Amino acid sequence: MQRKEFIKSLGLLPLTGLAMKLNSLNEILNKGANTETMPLLFVGHGNPMNAIEDNAFSREMKAVGKSLPKPKAILMVSAHWETQGTFVTAQDSPPTIHDFGGFPKALFDTQYPAPGSKWLREETQKTATLTNIELDEHWGFDHGCWSVTKNMFPNANVPIIQLSLDYTKDAQYHYDLAKQLTALRKKGVLVIGSGNMVHNFGYVQIKNNDFNAPFGHDWAISANEKFKKYISSNDHKSLINYKNQGKDINLAVPTPEHYLPLLYTLAMKEKNETVSFFNDVPLAGSFSMTSVIIK
Repeated sequence: MQRKEFIKSLGLLPLTGLAMKLNSLNEILNKGANTETMPLLFVGHGNPMNAIEDNAFSREMKAVGKSLPKPKAILMVSAHWETQGTFVTAQDSPPTIHDFGGFPKALFDTQYPAPGSKWLREETQKTATLTNIELDEHWGFDHGCWSVTKNMFPNANVPIIQLSLDYTKDAQYHYDLAKQLTALRKKGVLVIGSGNMVHNFGYVQIKNNDFNAPFGHDWAISANEKFKKYISSNDHKSLINYKNQGKDINLAVPTPEHYLPLLYTLAMKEKNETVSFFNDVPLAGSFSMTSVIIK
């Protein structure tokens, strides 16, 4: 269908179908078009309440979001979607998943109605040859996704798909898979990894009954500083082989799911790009909110 014919056909639609048709129009007109290379983000998402609270972390996420060029779509790699095999979300209207307990009703009432993206699903499947990426019709936006995007893109007007973490694979696999997806950056896709570099519930220590109060055990601070040093010096080999980098890092990453999204972000970095950090704060003793922007 030609551009003029497509636009003309909009007038024949009932209003209920207009929004869906407009989204299809945007994807068709922009399909395959190269753009300026999009930045990369790794965001320490921390407490889900950051999605609805006005605090230092949410304000910084908002500021970063405003500084970004508007993406055509977002590829989100969240710590909270682990699977056997690799999947992408397949719905046109993904549900908001409240995958937690014990929080106020206001958080459970929160919805993030961003659309999915058929175009990005297909591009991701086509671009990745390391593995067969399958479609998942059930998962939506978990809190690792929407607690970040709600701050950065509050209008929920950027299409998003999530890419799952295959828990059967090692860090090198995830890094290599991300490397294959680098070309998406030149097609208007913002890649966001969402997790926490330091994430160990076994050593939580909350100060003044405030989970977000800045405080870190010595080993947590040491591990976070090592991570930043490796990131700044492009020492991706040490980051991939994180289990061999000392006791402090092994305490910081007792399980890989909150760490692996960082590797997806770093794998796509180009040589001439710069790295900066934001929300670089330890909290609750054994967590860090340290986040990365590459551009």
